[in-house]
Amino acid sequence: MAGRIAVGTSSWADPGFVAEWYPQGLPARDRLPYYAERFDAVEVNSTFYAVPAEAQVRAWAARTPEGFTFDVKLHRALSRHSANLQSLPPDMREDAGTSGRGRVALTPELEAALADRMVQAVGPLAEAGKLASFLLQLSPGFAPREHGLDELDALVDRLAPHPVAIELRHRAWVSPKRVDETLAWFEAHGAAFVCTDMPEGDQITIMPRVDAATTRRLAYFRAHGRNHEGYVRGRSVAERFAYRYSDEELEQIRARAQELAAQADEVRVMFNNNRGSDAPVAAARFKELLAG
Repeated sequence: MAGRIAVGTSSWADPGFVAEWYPQGLPARDRLPYYAERFDAVEVNSTFYAVPAEAQVRAWAARTPEGFTFDVKLHRALSRHSANLQSLPPDMREDAGTSGRGRVALTPELEAALADRMVQAVGPLAEAGKLASFLLQLSPGFAPREHGLDELDALVDRLAPHPVAIELRHRAWVSPKRVDETLAWFEAHGAAFVCTDMPEGDQITIMPRVDAATTRRLAYFRAHGRNHEGYVRGRSVAERFAYRYSDEELEQIRARAQELAAQADEVRVMFNNNRGSDAPVAAARFKELLAG
């Protein structure tokens, strides 16, 4: 029996589609309920920048219907991106070390404390049965020559029993000589390998097409658009991910998602082609094609 395919976008509050997709004048507090009437799921992008307040998370759970689910992006420090002290919870800042540029130095102690705080903060979603996974979007600087996937062992274990979907962003991880080893690590640790749709190219941040369900619990698919020039040279999110998918391209993604659904109980398909209303328009059309 094929797994369920849940469809959503990478944030419900992206400035572009707030301006273009929601009804004009819709209050900010009503955006999530409006979104959740139309989609099954959403990635929470704000948690990449700061740990949310539990009261805020409780409101997310209360404003969405039964069956609606969230994928919570992990804090940027956990995903090996540059983070400043102000991004950490206030009580963690005094003990956190920094580099010469004021960037947070991720120690095992800080990683454990920050992971625990994230789990605590999104507790209301877990209690409501609405936490689908944590999303770890790694920095492109997390490359095989400088790092090993086993550096993530403690973090994945710390977040258990919640599933962790991990997006690798350096193409060497899935080179012909390394891809089997990479996927074996995911399978051994029960982590979901994030499959992607993106432009073709050989730049290190452009991932080759690798579709794999590495845990039966869920498979994860992120559609970044196919704007090669923007993806490689764009300075803003809108420039990098600006793309309007055609029906033919969405049919290709549907076929890939259905292949994953044959291997996993649930497939998370998230549209990250964030320019204006591109992502919600693509997600809505994708749902129509799935139903058709």
